[in-house]
Amino acid sequence: MSQGTLYIVSAASGTGKTSLLKEMLQQTQDVVVSVSHTTRDKREGEENGVHYHFVEKSQFETLIEQGDFLEHAQVFGNYYGTSQSAVQSQLAQGLDVILEIDWQGAEQVRRLMPEAVSIFILPPSKSALLSRLQGRGQDSEEIINGRMSEAVSEMSHYSEFDFIVVNDVFDTALDDLKAIFKAGRLKAKPQSQTYTEMISDLLH
Repeated sequence: MSQGTLYIVSAASGTGKTSLLKEMLQQTQDVVVSVSHTTRDKREGEENGVHYHFVEKSQFETLIEQGDFLEHAQVFGNYYGTSQSAVQSQLAQGLDVILEIDWQGAEQVRRLMPEAVSIFILPPSKSALLSRLQGRGQDSEEIINGRMSEAVSEMSHYSEFDFIVVNDVFDTALDDLKAIFKAGRLKAKPQSQTYTEMISDLLH
């Protein structure tokens, strides 16, 4: 069994990252999204271990002291983080693991796991992004303008990533995303692990 690959996927809010990943997971085997730890309260409809690993603040801080997080942050008084031991366990099972995190989290992960492959998803234009944010119909103009400003700041870090996917036509962006994962599995190292016996026979 070949070792899985760690993928970082980042995007500004409203770019369509979650929809793309959801569809890719339905069409691609042996790919999982890492489940983060958090100290915030569980919301209605959420399941422990599915949406998040819900833990007490003291437990989270113990994990920080033990160096178990690939990345973590405190947002509005609550901790969020990615467990390194959980990710390593899934990779060892031959699963490709996706971290849905922002550019700052990506920076932390790269320091600890420089072999991680990073993907940034961009909208085709600012007007398209604005239209998507407005299309939710839930936010005031002030909030939308704030999210646009945050999006521009987030998108300015695109060049720090290995791959860029532009989500203009959904199916095209989905094919591009799947192609990155397919290419990763065709690299020499995972292929040599998958086909150890065949290659041995070919060379002897």
